[in-house]
Amino acid sequence: MTKNRYDELLTELKKYDSLAVAYSGGVDSTLLVKAAKDALNDKAVAITIKSEFVPLNEFEEATTNAREIGIKHIVIPFHPLDYPDIWQNPKDRCYHCKQAILSVILEKTEELGIKVLAEGSNADDLTDIRPGFKAVREFGVVSPFLSVNFTKKEIREISKALGLKTWNKPSAACLASRIPYGDIITKESLEKIEKAEMILSSLGFSGARARLHKNLARIEIMPEDFDTFFAKRERIVYSLKDVGFTYIALDLKGYRRGSMNET
Repeated sequence: MTKNRYDELLTELKKYDSLAVAYSGGVDSTLLVKAAKDALNDKAVAITIKSEFVPLNEFEEATTNAREIGIKHIVIPFHPLDYPDIWQNPKDRCYHCKQAILSVILEKTEELGIKVLAEGSNADDLTDIRPGFKAVREFGVVSPFLSVNFTKKEIREISKALGLKTWNKPSAACLASRIPYGDIITKESLEKIEKAEMILSSLGFSGARARLHKNLARIEIMPEDFDTFFAKRERIVYSLKDVGFTYIALDLKGYRRGSMNET
């Protein structure tokens, strides 16, 4: 069944003479890059945005994965804090950010002579609040996983079958998603969040989030990790205070996608 579904995806991608993939290095876009390479070989290219919104380790993983897949990989520097509609952090920040990013990527695809850009939204994403998806549609970017109705579970299963290291990688989102709407986004705040999450990861908390509320860090981890969190409480408090947080709180609902949207 897994092979049949992957073949459906390859058939979908073979419709295009050439294809660029907006590549973040996450579970979804890594499978899409692999499929693009398998379907179109040298007529496929992966394009990654390098910005202050993306943790350095995520960028490095994307670079490594693209090299192992064997696809041509282009990196484009992008500075979201140059855009007032982004750093002012309105509720539709993701829409403005996606607009700016897609403009930059599409400029590159035009330069390369590639007419189609693909991105990795899947069927489960349609149930979440995603202002950026409006920009995807406005720019005519294709979403192959939606065309073949792939769910996140299928993407992980197929990725595992293909031997992709990302198959069980936790969901990721840009660092700006840790900051409440309306709070100004600064380079310093992004660096503080990135350091805090690196600390939590080094202590064994996979996919942990450090949501920034002024001088308070609201930590989201999986509920099954609560006991471990409290066992390491003193070290966590000391380390996060050293990063610059005054208060450290554990969110008792645990990790969930888009918790900033709950307001």
